[in-house]
Amino acid sequence: MRSRYSANVKGLASYLLHTWHPATRPPSLQLDERITWTGLEVLAAKDGGPEDRRGMVEFVARYARDGEPGSLHEISRFRQQGDTWLYVRGRARWGA
Repeated sequence: MRSRYSANVKGLASYLLHTWHPATRPPSLQLDERITWTGLEVLAAKDGGPEDRRGMVEFVARYARDGEPGSLHEISRFRQQGDTWLYVRGRARWGA
């Protein structure tokens, strides 16, 4: 989760696609260049350990877009493939 947040901060769409599960990965990803990410708070995590195949992370990511503050509150689902955790999908709420 933290590496995907960092990829958003750095504008690394290729990393986000690479860490997205192939079953749900879009063919391309366009990041909003007007967004500056300013912080990540992990609220909860369930499963996701070495013996698990699936995991969930709930987080709030804060940002500014065109100088206006906002937040993304998401519950993300991940699936382990080999030694790598891949993003499957999320339920997101964007707000101020």
